[in-house]
Amino acid sequence: MTIPYITTIPALPPRPENSHKGTFGRVLIIAGSRGMSGAACLAGLAALRGGAGLVTVAVPESLLPIVAAGEHSYLTAGLPEDADGRFSNLAVDGLLELAGKADVVACGPGCGVSDGVRQMVQRLYTTLERPLILDADGLNALAAVPREDWLPRVISPRILTPHPGEFARLLGCDNADVQRDRELLAARFASEQGIVLLLKGHATVITDGKRIAINTTGNSGMATGGTGDVLTGLTAALLAQQMTPFEAAQLAAHLHGLAGDLAATELTAPGMIASDLPAYLCKAWKQMGATAG
Repeated sequence: MTIPYITTIPALPPRPENSHKGTFGRVLIIAGSRGMSGAACLAGLAALRGGAGLVTVAVPESLLPIVAAGEHSYLTAGLPEDADGRFSNLAVDGLLELAGKADVVACGPGCGVSDGVRQMVQRLYTTLERPLILDADGLNALAAVPREDWLPRVISPRILTPHPGEFARLLGCDNADVQRDRELLAARFASEQGIVLLLKGHATVITDGKRIAINTTGNSGMATGGTGDVLTGLTAALLAQQMTPFEAAQLAAHLHGLAGDLAATELTAPGMIASDLPAYLCKAWKQMGATAG
């Protein structure tokens, strides 16, 4: 299997002067559960810092005051939850209605795994006629669904952003198997399923099965809880600005790692935390040539 390697970083999405918030896309983030409200806040804030015009963060209803207080610039929606503070089966129709009004949907950070979350993810993955990004517990929920019920039913762009353990669960193999042949397994899976796969870790792999990009930014300071949630929101924002799925994933990985590198330079690698990254995204944008216009 010979696949070309892409080394050129995609151009930044345009920011025309004659624009409004709809120009830069509407993003829906589906995230959070009891004890994991921070995942929703981080993903929502990253989508804003990634340039999306309008961001809505949908969470289990008891989390709504916490997440709404986390950032004043995104909208929030509270949906029915189960006894453990996770999205319940009763939330699925409401989430699908919200998703139908968005340009891009990202699902999974901090959601936990439950019957309601599994139903939500399966319905989104197989029926949503919008670009969808699945991360974290969204991927775990997908892996828990019988494969014949979700593969390969891609009706709109899909970006999956697993770490090696999550990818191993999707493949039904061991983590060590993934690490032995990351690039080949990622490219084969992406090709078979018609998706873009962003396989996280050192030298993150981005592939659509036809080409591969290896990310060169980032550092050990990013090996801390919540950084993946930031990447999810950032990827959604770039996709909402009408980048292609492969280029959105590639640029998101580069910007995310660059923000981490800039943060580590000032804060040190052991001292930085995930909530530092959205602020340093501004500096990453500037270093890549984004302007006041």
